Amino acid sequence: KLNQFDQAGLEKSLIKQINQRRSQINPDKEMTRLNQANISLITFYDKEYPKLLKEIYMPPALFYLKGELKSTDQFSIGIVGTRRLSAYGSQITPLITAELARAGLTIVSGLAKGIDKLAHQAALSISGRTIAVLGSGLDRIYPLSNRRLAEEIVQNGALISEFPLGSPPLAQHFPQRNRIVSGLSLGILVVEAPEKSGALITARDALEQNREVFAIPGHIFSPNSLGPNNLIKMGAKLVSQANDILEELNLNPSNNFFQNKEINPDNQEEALILEWLSQEPIHIDKIINQTKLPTAVVNSTLALMEMKGKIRNLGGNNYVRTY
Repeated sequence: KLNQFDQAGLEKSLIKQINQRRSQINPDKEMTRLNQANISLITFYDKEYPKLLKEIYMPPALFYLKGELKSTDQFSIGIVGTRRLSAYGSQITPLITAELARAGLTIVSGLAKGIDKLAHQAALSISGRTIAVLGSGLDRIYPLSNRRLAEEIVQNGALISEFPLGSPPLAQHFPQRNRIVSGLSLGILVVEAPEKSGALITARDALEQNREVFAIPGHIFSPNSLGPNNLIKMGAKLVSQANDILEELNLNPSNNFFQNKEINPDNQEEALILEWLSQEPIHIDKIINQTKLPTAVVNSTLALMEMKGKIRNLGGNNYVRTY
């Protein structure tokens, strides 16, 4: 084996380190730890390995997975941005993310504070799928304040890391992590980012991987707008609404790029209301008139359905289905 390492061109000091570390690793013990934590180890040759990720330069040979990957995750969009977001970023991120998730796209981000956190939360808020790529081991959630969010993501998506259990969130891990965020995605949307930021590293990775780059323009005097505004100057697609991304990727819902999600009613009242709801807004007065249900029943049922993510109130008591 030493001769094989020599033939591979490795330095002797590195070969020595490899052999020292190998003697400290117990594969059976490691697999037991993974099983106890409900974490899967996915290799490049496993059927679960995402097709898009295989296409990038230097894809991870393996990664750790908690949660579940689905075939529909091939329709994913990465959403990244600054940890120190402004009120503008706080407002626009949930709006556009929820629309993309509602259209059937899986939202990919890095579980960081700021834009990443809002993107994951927005997807989950409408029962959409989301994937978080970590720069640490899956047992070392970073930041700790996002531990609860990570648990929620596992229920309707996945946590992914190429770093083994116990790996701390070292600074050098995050640029390495970013190539996976873009590698899993058809394109990357940069919301807010200063001139030098990890979000722009992800955008650069996306370009190198021949993925689309999208950017939301911002106020020219805001430091957080320098990144996306410069990307737009260089040819990134300017985004002011979710449909800008869907059109650029030729993934309009009318093209049936994903299987329509079925909304199942939980009771007779929901079933009656769902018969009259579609993607076209309908006022509550018309719902009451058409379903013949008491006003109080319609009000309470609509409120519960909105909490479940089945419908959305567009304002003025006008409702639509979420799918």
